[in-house]
Amino acid sequence: MLSRVLIVPLLLLATACATAGATATATAEVVDADTAVEMLSERDELTVIDVRTPAEHAAGHLAGTQLIDIQSSDFTARIGELDRDGAYLIYCRTGNRSAAAVQAMVELGFTELYDAGGFAELAAAGARTGP
Repeated sequence: MLSRVLIVPLLLLATACATAGATATATAEVVDADTAVEMLSERDELTVIDVRTPAEHAAGHLAGTQLIDIQSSDFTARIGELDRDGAYLIYCRTGNRSAAAVQAMVELGFTELYDAGGFAELAAAGARTGP
């Protein structure tokens, strides 16, 4: 009887410790253009993702951006190849597609996401554009 009393709490403690390390909390935050530009200048580890179409991207994009078109059939697969513990700043044309992309990434277990809204606002706020 005494061994049962000791084993159950130990099993519960072991389970709690194992799941605590496996579960990461997601941070998905909407940031305005000025905050996004500040983040881009201060955080080299941010990966910037443009979720617009290739034609929109070709017409103008933030410097150093990775294009992953949310409307393409391979969007989920391409997002799934990324490091879930990385920090990502996502933008589109108006903020609708970036919001959808952030939600999809949260569901896939990404932990640090920033929805920066639309390209025009980011460029007007001083974000570097180009290759």
